[in-house]
Amino acid sequence: MAADKKISSGGPWEESIGYSRAVVAGAYIHVSGSTATVDGVSQHEGDAYSQAKAAFGIIEKALVAGGHTLQDVVRTRVYLASASDMDAVGRAHGELFSEIRPAATMLAGIKFINPAMLVEIEVDSYKP
Repeated sequence: MAADKKISSGGPWEESIGYSRAVVAGAYIHVSGSTATVDGVSQHEGDAYSQAKAAFGIIEKALVAGGHTLQDVVRTRVYLASASDMDAVGRAHGELFSEIRPAATMLAGIKFINPAMLVEIEVDSYKP
């Protein structure tokens, strides 16, 4: 199925790498991996919880731009630089999704392009 709509956040790498922040495909929105990066600068250095919250804020904006909300999220994927951040990032995830309870994956030991990045999150949402 071809994309119905491509959503851009205006990030510096979207054009050069060739991706969209999110893609609407029928009843789904697939949101690319999102980090706590604003205008190419990593935010909340050393604080995985705050980085996760910032990434979820970016994700939420992309969902809303496509006509969805966090309530429509059916799957999350969380990538961590260190397993020691699992509880902090899990807490941020739980604050948003404790009632929604999407399918979820969390992986640790990821080497990010920018070493200041501690967490990256991607989601899929579905709204029939």
